Formats: sequence, C-alpha cells, structure tokens
Amino acid sequence: MSTTPTTVQHFLAFDFGAESGRAILARFDGIRLTLNETHRFANPNGRMNGTLQWDLLGQWENIKIGLRKACQAVDPSTIRSLGVCTWGVDFGLLGADGSILGNPVCYRDARTDGMLDEAFRLLPKRELFEITGIQFMQLNTVYQLLALTRAQSSQLAAAETMLFVPDLFNYLLTGVARSELSIASTSQMLDARTGQWSIPLARRLGIPEHILPPIIAPGTKLGRLREDVAAECSAPRIDVIAPCGHDTGSAVVAVPAGADDDWCYLSSGTWSLMGLELQHPVVTDLSFDLNYTNERGYGASGSSSVRFLKNIMGLWLVQECRRAFESAGRSYDYATLTRLASESEPCRTLIDPNHAPFGSPGKMPEKIADYARMTQQPVPESDGATVRACLDSLALEYARTLAGLERVAGRTLRTVHIVGGGTQNKLLNQLAADACHRAVITGPIEATALGNILVQMISCGVLPDLSSARALIRASFPVETFSPDPRSTIASSMPRYLKMVDGRSA
Repeated sequence: MSTTPTTVQHFLAFDFGAESGRAILARFDGIRLTLNETHRFANPNGRMNGTLQWDLLGQWENIKIGLRKACQAVDPSTIRSLGVCTWGVDFGLLGADGSILGNPVCYRDARTDGMLDEAFRLLPKRELFEITGIQFMQLNTVYQLLALTRAQSSQLAAAETMLFVPDLFNYLLTGVARSELSIASTSQMLDARTGQWSIPLARRLGIPEHILPPIIAPGTKLGRLREDVAAECSAPRIDVIAPCGHDTGSAVVAVPAGADDDWCYLSSGTWSLMGLELQHPVVTDLSFDLNYTNERGYGASGSSSVRFLKNIMGLWLVQECRRAFESAGRSYDYATLTRLASESEPCRTLIDPNHAPFGSPGKMPEKIADYARMTQQPVPESDGATVRACLDSLALEYARTLAGLERVAGRTLRTVHIVGGGTQNKLLNQLAADACHRAVITGPIEATALGNILVQMISCGVLPDLSSARALIRASFPVETFSPDPRSTIASSMPRYLKMVDGRSA
C-alpha cells in the first residue's frame, strides 16, 4: 500500500442484500479509504403466479441509477472500476439468443420442498457431500434445478445458460456470460477439490450440463461497461470486475485480521455465516456430521481460498418479527426492538434458529410461540421477549458453531471477528462474546461492499495482495471490542440449548 498521497481514485460497489441494495463509492487517496453511499433502495420479492420472485427489472434500474449518481458525485474519469455482489444460490436463465427467461426465483420459494429426499434417491447423501463438500440446505441451487427438471419446466428446456444473480448483472453490464467462483460454489454443484462443475453430479440428477457457464476467478476483469449502458447513465466505459460475487465471500475479504491472528469470522446480517478461512476444503466425516460447508473465496496472491463455514438463520428472525409487528399496527425501528429485548428476561425462551419453518416468510412471532409450546417452554408474552428469544438463541448457536470449528481445526480460536450490518446490534455482539467466552471484534459495518472494492483494487494493481487490503481496512475503519461479561449467565443455558437442538448436553 502506498504511504504517500497519490491521485485520488474511486471504485464503485453494488451490494445487494435480501432486504435492500446500495451503490457505494469508495475514495482512495493513497493512504485511506472512505465510503459514500450514493444510492440505497429496497430489494423486495413477491409472488407472481404463486411463485416467490425477485424483481430483476427493478434491481437493474437501481444499478443504473446508482451508476448515474456515482458519476454525478465525482469526476467520472476517476472511477477505475465497478463490481457487483449479492446473496447466493439464486439464478436466472438465458435463452439461445441471450434473452433472460423471466425473473430469478427467491430461494425461500416452496418449489424445493421434498427435493432433498429426491436428490438422495438419485445420489446418496454422503456421496453428494464427498463430491461437493457443501452443507445440505433446501435452498441450494442444485435442489432448485432439480425442482425445475421434475416439473418439466419450459424455461429450463429453453435455457442455454444459467447465471447466478451477480453474474446476471455482470452480463447486463458487459455482455459477458461467466460464473464467478465464489457465487458458483454456493450451488452445491462444484467439485470441492477442482473448483469446477461436477458434470457427473449434474448427469446423475438429470440437470442439463450445457447450461453451466465457464467459471472465472474472483478479481477477473470481465470487460468494459457496454456502450449503450454507459450512454444511458452518462458514464465512461468503466472496467467491470467480478469480485467475490457472493456477499459473504466479499465480506470475508474485509475482515480486519492480521496474518498471525487465530480467528474466525461471523458475517452478520439477514444470515449469519460463521467460519474459517482455509487453503483447502475439509471433506471429512466430522464436517459431514456437523453439516459445515466448503465455499470458495478470495485468497492470498489472488488464488482462491476455502470459506469453511456454517449457515445460521441470522437476523432474518428479527426482520420477520418486525414485519409481523408492523402488520399488526406496532411499528418499531431496529434500535427500539433491541432496547425492548435488552429489557426482557434473558434465556427465558430459546429457539433453534435453523428450525425449518423459520426459513419461510410470514408469521414469525406465531412460529416462535408454536416452537415454545412444542418444546414446553414459556411462550414469549411481549414483542421484546420474542426478539430476546431470537438474540439469545443466535448467540448460543454461535457458541455451538465455534465449538464445531475448533473441533475441525484442532485448535482454540481466540477471537471472533463480526462484520456486516448486524454489527450495529450491540446487544447481540455482547451476547455473542458472553456465549462464546471469546473476545468479539466488530466492524467494519459495510464489509461486503468493502471486500468487493478491495478485490477491485487488487485487480487494478492499486493494492498488491490480500494482506495489504486488510491492512488498509485496519487503517481506514474503526472496530469495537466486546469482552465476555463475567456477570452474564447465558453460558449456563447452553446445556438446555444443546439438548433442545440436537438432543445432547454440553
């Protein structure tokens, strides 16, 4: 990293989450990064003909608005590149003429109901894990595609190419149809060892292999912005770079850890994703039994790394509670909900965050009440108590996951780095420190956008490598440390939690 001021350069990140999206413009003066959110927008999904779909046209229009606003905010000639990252697993299909065959379907749609059992009928569960190293979740791309084959989908029959959501935006920006490695790895269709599509797997499940696009490494320059898009947005033909297209892959790049730190990461948002950064996949009986996953990320010297992690339901639980409260005429912001939770009795009611009904939208407080009755616990009697049940349970699940990571790694992990928007929930941060009995370091908040930007900077030759990128994060953005509170009693609830979620005690 340069230690003397240079010409100011800008990098543009589009970061799509399950609730909202934003265009974030980074300014680099040769010493520090600063961020400017030039555009924020809702990212809703909705039902059409009974299917839960994303609004692709609305998303695309917001990308163009964000690009236009970025070019108005600074001298456009100083914008070196742009990149897009989104959630995982969902995809769009292209026809032979390059047209997009409908909106991407949301991973929470019910079309994958029963598809895990159908997949295991064709390919035994242990063999599927041995090939892919990916955890079993009904929302994975492989089960979405299997559902289409079983329904004899006319869209699938007409498809020439499948593109994950960030790849789809890259295609609209450049005309280049490729699949970036980190987003492709969320599909449960890659060979864990080669990082390429497992054609034998596709054939065994009856998924048409011709739709699988070439895979590219994170940091690949796809090309320049399409001429018509540049003209419409009053933008120069900026380089479009594929960062880690999966938002967690980008977030991990921005973890402000030193090379010698013994740490794990927790990307906290709608989902909580907790894991280790490794050089090689861990495909063992233990990782299979724990249902951990081996996704790909950005590694040292531009090589790919393995994100060995566990998906946890995350703040989706609170988001859905808030929507339900609002529908019932009780509107809260997140800060108020957190305050109400902090005033509620701790660990009175616990839930399994990954309980299957919690994954679908709607009626979350009712589902939590039903779970409490099913497990013979007190039903939360207030909105604050309902949210407290979510936060206490997430913290205990973090501790359970940390123990599994340490078993696999064979060492003690001293620090938990929490990044992402969920770091703004200080109650959850403190509960995590107390439950894990580890130092928790939080920040940066905009980790996904920053990781996107850092990969762009490395690709453009502005930064030499990943370690210098993380040093730049440490120099540019504050962090906060949460130490375990010796007065906390949350750890005493761990035996009850473990017995509830997997039938064992601590």
